Amino acid sequence: MLYRITDQAIQSEALLNEMCVETSGAIATFHGIVRKPSRGREVLCLEYSAYEPMALKVLGQIGNEIYQNMQVDNVALVHRTGRLKVGDTAILIAIAAPHRKPALEGCSYAIERIKQILPVWKKEIWDGGEEWIEGA
Repeated sequence: MLYRITDQAIQSEALLNEMCVETSGAIATFHGIVRKPSRGREVLCLEYSAYEPMALKVLGQIGNEIYQNMQVDNVALVHRTGRLKVGDTAILIAIAAPHRKPALEGCSYAIERIKQILPVWKKEIWDGGEEWIEGA
């Protein structure tokens, strides 16, 4: 299990190399990417902030929920903080499992839970303004 909050670029290839175990037949990933259009505006960048000790605890909780309730081998949940430009990866979820179905379901479950309970805050910055967004 791997849980990180980082202000550095997420290195997905290195993380995926850590994920696989001998029983894994699939690794499903979800990359949350900063996009330019949002709610009718052209986003210049996003700024994420987190209460890191609590965020790591919550990522661990979500990972444990997945590990205990789905047939998975490994879980990685990584979220960026700081200022991210369009095209940057804000979040990476990777689930290794013996088969594709629990790996894919684990990714879907993880992003929904992260949106619900992770103490990370997102500010959209556009030309002429900025706004904190709920449900980052």
